[in-house]
Amino acid sequence: MGSVSLIALLVAAVAFSAGGILIGQILVKGSKNPQKGQAYECGIPTITSPWHQFNVGYYLFALLFLIFDVELIFLYPWAVVVKQVGIVALFEILVFIFILFMGFLYAHKKGALQWS
Repeated sequence: MGSVSLIALLVAAVAFSAGGILIGQILVKGSKNPQKGQAYECGIPTITSPWHQFNVGYYLFALLFLIFDVELIFLYPWAVVVKQVGIVALFEILVFIFILFMGFLYAHKKGALQWS
């Protein structure tokens, strides 16, 4: 029963997705405006080619933000059940925060938090 349901769900997802795209291609009248292919940034028209490289530090900073943002998602359920679990939960969260802090120190040492 489980694998049949999973396959049926996968087939339905592909059918609905492909069907929506196909209906959109058939029914929607498209325009051939060259501005539709240009990059859009805050309403300012592009001057140079939008295909240029960015400093990898921006991506590292964004990944670090996501890591520490996801940490908060794990702290909320812990805060809800901390009284029920007891002292064991306190030690577990201390280990979790210690590991995150060590990752923060490593990122700081490698210079991932500096903009220049």
